Amino acid sequence: MLALAVSCAGRRSRSAADAANEPAPPVEYTYTVKASYPHLTTSYTQGLYYEAGYLWEGTGQYGASVLQRVEPATGRAEVLVRLPKDEFGEGIARVGDEIFQLTWKNNTVHVYDAATLQHLRTVRYAGEGWGLTTDGEKLYMSNGSEYLWEVDPATFRRGRKITVTAEGRPVRFLNELEWIEGKIWANVYTSDRIVIIDPATGHVEGVVDLSGLLPEEEVTAATDVLNGIAYDAATRRLFVTGKNWSRLFEIEIIRK
Repeated sequence: MLALAVSCAGRRSRSAADAANEPAPPVEYTYTVKASYPHLTTSYTQGLYYEAGYLWEGTGQYGASVLQRVEPATGRAEVLVRLPKDEFGEGIARVGDEIFQLTWKNNTVHVYDAATLQHLRTVRYAGEGWGLTTDGEKLYMSNGSEYLWEVDPATFRRGRKITVTAEGRPVRFLNELEWIEGKIWANVYTSDRIVIIDPATGHVEGVVDLSGLLPEEEVTAATDVLNGIAYDAATRRLFVTGKNWSRLFEIEIIRK
């Protein structure tokens, strides 16, 4: 049910007027698997996006955080950048000729040249970094709360704050982000749910239940939660995976 996606959401009393002004409840979706590909179980997936036939993946964990390019069909990963051992990598996104990689608690985003992977600059920001995506011009950033921020790629200064709600209640633990056809898709940390957010209002318009996606026989002690969304806009393919998962899945969502 939706309550599982609205993690730790606060409740408030509502008048009839409040209820009348609230948006429609989110549409609930399930899924079908269209294809399954290998994924390195050593990759603690924090950020993911698709570009020109490859998946670009940012991973976490102290001493193991990297930016890598992955061949989807084989799962073969080429490590392009290694973060310092005292940094825990988080979300990634590309805007123009630059790739951005967040860190969790170091208050730092690294910016690389997309063609050469040369480190261009490091910019400080307040608070934790979790997920990152882009509409092609602005960045959007999460920090594990119910808030998303628009971010200027040139300066990494935060602009508009977006409060994400479902049926009037805040949706917390927003994690990895992906921009898909004008909406922001977000993993809800520690759950098997993805929420589909209208960036103009913050309203959750859909909830995708991915329970049971990774077969039980492939779950090990090292397997962590669902995290990682990538979209191939040219073919409208949707990819998802998880932290230390053995598989990357191409899925199609289906309205319940």
